Amino acid sequence: MKTWSEPLAISLSLALCLATFSVGAAGALDQGTIAQGAKTLATGSPSPCLQLPAGGKVLPPMDLYSANGRLLVNASYFTGLNASGATQFCFVTPEGYVNPTLHVKPGDTFTLNLTNRVPKGSLMGTVKTACGESTVFDSSLNLHFHGTLVSPACQSDDVVDTVINSGDTFQYNIAIPADEPPGMYWYHTHLHGLAESALLGGGSGVFIVDGLENFQSSVVGLPARVLVMRDSNTVGAAVAPGLKDAFGQIVPTWDISLNNVPINYVAGVIAPSPVIEMKAGQPELWRVVNSAADSILDFQILYDGRAQALSVVALDGVPTGSQDGTRVGKPVTRSMIAMAPGARAEFVITPPGPGVKTAVLQTQTIGTGPAGDSDPSRTMAQIVTSRAGTSLPVIPAAKKAWVQRFEGLDAAPISTKRKLYFSENISNPADPSSPTDFFITVDGATPTKFAMGMAPAITTTNGVVEQWTIENRSPEVHAFHFHQIHYKLQQVNGVAVSAADAQMYDDYDIPAWSGSGPYPSITLRMDFRSPTIVGDFVYHCHILGHEDNGMMAVIRVLPHP
Repeated sequence: MKTWSEPLAISLSLALCLATFSVGAAGALDQGTIAQGAKTLATGSPSPCLQLPAGGKVLPPMDLYSANGRLLVNASYFTGLNASGATQFCFVTPEGYVNPTLHVKPGDTFTLNLTNRVPKGSLMGTVKTACGESTVFDSSLNLHFHGTLVSPACQSDDVVDTVINSGDTFQYNIAIPADEPPGMYWYHTHLHGLAESALLGGGSGVFIVDGLENFQSSVVGLPARVLVMRDSNTVGAAVAPGLKDAFGQIVPTWDISLNNVPINYVAGVIAPSPVIEMKAGQPELWRVVNSAADSILDFQILYDGRAQALSVVALDGVPTGSQDGTRVGKPVTRSMIAMAPGARAEFVITPPGPGVKTAVLQTQTIGTGPAGDSDPSRTMAQIVTSRAGTSLPVIPAAKKAWVQRFEGLDAAPISTKRKLYFSENISNPADPSSPTDFFITVDGATPTKFAMGMAPAITTTNGVVEQWTIENRSPEVHAFHFHQIHYKLQQVNGVAVSAADAQMYDDYDIPAWSGSGPYPSITLRMDFRSPTIVGDFVYHCHILGHEDNGMMAVIRVLPHP
């Protein structure tokens, strides 16, 4: 069901860090070029990607921080096989840090020298590109810095033209805007046709813009815990996803993990849950990203079966309620947090008290529609307390807040109103087993599967604010993601949302259509005012099996006249 072929299941083992290549100081590579000839293989060595045991303790990824306005990282992209024989992908630094958490501040420069060490695979095609290679293999990649409001130009957050092939080193130079909202973002591979398999293999990490304490005073002094939810191919399925096995368990479409601790489906076995250890009596800031390729997360924290009220301080990297010009955030209380693939939530949690017998982080059953995946309820972690807890970085004292990106959005005039819709169909109606084609279409245009090199579906101008309504005309849920900008949620199914729900997002689910009646929809205020967002970039469904099969399009933002 892919636009291009799936990556090969490579059985070679790779070196963890001895072969890692670094090009040195920033500026060593010319814009849009690559350095070639890096060694890609070291046989007889263990897989470089993390392979943690089920039921293990949830530990945070390594944190790397900017200094003096700059973060420079050298990393290699590896593949290997885990103990179950599934293909893994990961980013490894020369120090051996796997998928590290990257910290920057507004106004910083982030430089990444990225070497592709995945062995050269099969030819997939060619593209017209001015950024890297023009020949694409199933071992190629590029990176997306999801949610960041940075330039879509070459060497920045460009997924339209960038191709990095096996043995190449490519340099990213990303200027973090001075008005970047502080919060949780993330990075992952995004080459069309290969995005789903890379994410299922674990090719992702967290990217944090520090400074949340300047807008949400409640987080000052709290330990901050990063939690990365991923999914992967199910290795223990005995019957079709969505059905009950002989033991009464609902079979998921995908296995899941938490900070690389697996939560695998095995028929007749209740998987041991990962363990989150908190310090007794010490509230924490949890920063959760759903970095799954396809799985939707709808989680609760249950103490003895009772859902806990969570103080949400940021969604999709933006402090809640902080964009009204006061530059003071306003936490919102939620007992359940729905997260599309790619979404993030940051909230304050109080650990279970001494009288609590059972404390769990649990994702609920997701109704994805008759054509959707099986995302059953699963316990993602047991929460325990101890005198010491887990060693975590602490949020510092607040400093002066800065001008926020979206200030004045509510009062800005609407330049254009647009309607778009998600749809899908069987590629060969005469053969029900044929692949499904996926589309995102401007109302009135002909549905067309995305392919590299396609012309923009929409052209607009920098500096404007638009209103978009996105409908779901298909029998399964879709997640609307926009690169380079955030949008403010205004309506769901034509009804205005509450002030607490009218937040800034870059990823939001739209439920499946029942087959009759009005189409489910969301209405959004789209902010194209930032001077950094000029050029071509994309919007798509962030269920990446859908994106890889055509549910993506290009928007062109022209310079302000």
